[in-house]
Amino acid sequence: MRILIVENEVYLAQSIASKLTSLGHECEILTDIKDVLNAGKKDAVLLSTNIFGENIYAVIDKFKDSIIILLITYINNDNVSKPIKAGANDYIQKPFMVEELVRKLDHFEEFDKLKNINKSFSKYFEFYFSSICSQEFEIKNTKFPFFIVSSNQILADKFLFEMSRNLNLSFKFIFLDMPNSLEILENENFCCPLYLINFHTLKYDEKMRLFSIIQKKQVVVSTTNFSEDIPFEQVVLKEDSKGGFEDKILSIDEYFKHIITSYQSVFPDTELSKRLGISRKSLWEKRKKYGIDRKK
Repeated sequence: MRILIVENEVYLAQSIASKLTSLGHECEILTDIKDVLNAGKKDAVLLSTNIFGENIYAVIDKFKDSIIILLITYINNDNVSKPIKAGANDYIQKPFMVEELVRKLDHFEEFDKLKNINKSFSKYFEFYFSSICSQEFEIKNTKFPFFIVSSNQILADKFLFEMSRNLNLSFKFIFLDMPNSLEILENENFCCPLYLINFHTLKYDEKMRLFSIIQKKQVVVSTTNFSEDIPFEQVVLKEDSKGGFEDKILSIDEYFKHIITSYQSVFPDTELSKRLGISRKSLWEKRKKYGIDRKK
């Protein structure tokens, strides 16, 4: 990181710079307000609150896109509350261990990376889902737990994306076809809403077990099987005739994998293989090829 140290206690500034430089950071120490305001872009600014008086707010404004950590001698409204309200990220009180300062820098660097990743993915999904047409639902009236039933998983994903934005919720994803998914759920603290995908791949007894786990929890479950007997509220999604995935062509392998995964819990192997136009032996071979466990 490119780090600017604005501190008139020479020994402290040099100690900080020495430690951060040893960790691979690029440091610059400045004590003149003109030099600070003329400095180039920095990833982080360590700003003493007793060096520039009211001009500290000009520094905070200049580096508003950087990580700003205040170096303070004591805690009061002028040293902490007002600068943080103006845009500083955090503070550390003197005397302090440089290691604690490094921990704060690492924390905010990681936090900024996560914010940028989240922003990028949000823009991507917004663009991606914008071309997918489905009927409108009153999302705010939907009560947890509930199921999204759709012939296409991406329609369900779009619904959840819009729900997440509208209600300002952050969902944790769990794929129910993963090994030990139900054990994971039983040990879940449900501190945030969950989105459970591929309910249709579960066996009957696993579905009953899942129903028991999610009672009165903030959970959304998706399935592509319209004939499920589900004891919870359901949102049924259908592709709009004016758009969606009508022009999407699956490969033969993608088609077989989708049909086997979605309907092996609905039809016995004899019926499923007949509908696919293959033998039961071929069905077994395709399960092995695609890594699909046999469900009953």
